[in-house]
Amino acid sequence: MRKPAALVASTAVFAAAAIATVMARQRLREARRWARAGAVLRDLQERCAAPAERLRLVADAMAAEMRAGLASNDSEGESGSSVLLKMLVTYVDSLPSGGEKGLFYALDLGGTNFRVLRIQFGGKEQRIVKQESKGVSIPQHLMSRGSNELFDFIAAALAKFVASEGEGFRLPEGMQRQLGFTFSFPVKQNSVASGTLIKWTKGFAIDEMVGKDVVAELNKAIKRQGIDMKVTALVNDTVGTLAAGRYVDNDTVTAVILGTGTNAAYIEHMNSIPKWCGPPPESGEMVINMEWGNFRSSHLPLTEFDVALDAESLNPGEQIYEKLISGMYMGEIVRRVLLKMSQDASLFADNAEYVLNSRTYHVLMMHQDTSPDLRTVGINLKEIFGIENTCGKTRKLVVDVCEVVATRSARLAAAGIHGILKKLGRDIASPDKQKTVIAVDGGVYKYYTFFAQCMESTLRDLLGEEVATSVVIKLTEDGSGTGAALLAASYSQRLQAVDD
Repeated sequence: MRKPAALVASTAVFAAAAIATVMARQRLREARRWARAGAVLRDLQERCAAPAERLRLVADAMAAEMRAGLASNDSEGESGSSVLLKMLVTYVDSLPSGGEKGLFYALDLGGTNFRVLRIQFGGKEQRIVKQESKGVSIPQHLMSRGSNELFDFIAAALAKFVASEGEGFRLPEGMQRQLGFTFSFPVKQNSVASGTLIKWTKGFAIDEMVGKDVVAELNKAIKRQGIDMKVTALVNDTVGTLAAGRYVDNDTVTAVILGTGTNAAYIEHMNSIPKWCGPPPESGEMVINMEWGNFRSSHLPLTEFDVALDAESLNPGEQIYEKLISGMYMGEIVRRVLLKMSQDASLFADNAEYVLNSRTYHVLMMHQDTSPDLRTVGINLKEIFGIENTCGKTRKLVVDVCEVVATRSARLAAAGIHGILKKLGRDIASPDKQKTVIAVDGGVYKYYTFFAQCMESTLRDLLGEEVATSVVIKLTEDGSGTGAALLAASYSQRLQAVDD
């Protein structure tokens, strides 16, 4: 039996109205969802804001903490000091001149792997004639055994590397091989070629080594291997970067590492180091290892995400500056923001817990996606987070979060550099147009183009055009290898000159 036409029509109208109502509700829910996500982003933007006025206050605070660290012997200790910046005296009182000649080795021990290098320096004309290197993994069990076992393993690898010394490398007859030792663990340095271990990090747990001279232990292991070699310089990667920077440009005065972690070193006048005891070196200068990651100030723009990250970290209350600007933490901050968006606005549907447990370094790499539809962002969200079928609006929101976090980090890094230049009096125009070169190394600066450009432009703005024209930032790679070998060359030749 057919339904009356009027009934069919009214049913159709009712159905259409019902569908329209459902769709309107969906649109309303969607609008509210995006409004909540947008509110999280706007709040993040406000709390991460780092205008020039605030950055200048950060730079002033950095310079003030530098002075405090240079005056306090408490800063040399392991912990319990009220001084934020250790401002460690490195005993490196002269840097490479470019005239270094001969064959020199370097050992770079920074974690569960180490590198051995050899470099033939050819003086001012030839510079680096030839170099070779080899990486070695440290077996897990040696990271918690005795000190002899660890250093014997390292020395054995070094002996094997020395034995492979081939054509193009020349050691003068009767000369002992010299080694630059990059040791990236907390050390209290006693001279340019000695330092006692304060504590192990990065998974090492050889308690008997704490308080011992790491150079003496390595030299003994080298001797047990029958190699005629000794350590001439003990450095960290930041000091090595400063040495490598000075080798190529004599106007280099400071070095900054911007990678997984961050640190800075610079050349200080001896009369500005009140804690120095004894006669000053002939050069009248000293390289200072700032350990600037531990800097903090009330002027730093912190968010709820930073506070939570710090509280849950292995070192709550410490390394606040590092947690704001280094590669180890930027991705984690982005992850926490995206997780809040997911929880507050159901941004990633059922994937909130997956986001919670995912690796996040790749999130920052999505920021560099320049494709019109942000295809790379979509691929990364799918492959890394398991989030499929993201729309362009979601992808753009992810990019916006990355940009806010990276911008804050880059601008704060620029403020730190500005603080060093203020301390050195190089933040004002000089009559002779003195050039200032800053050597920078690390994956964040090297590979994260947006970060590097933002940091450089921010520093120019803080300095002003007249001063900025004389300040140059230079990428200086492999300070932990080349820089260590250069310092070994510089100091061995200096000692030879004294003997002669």
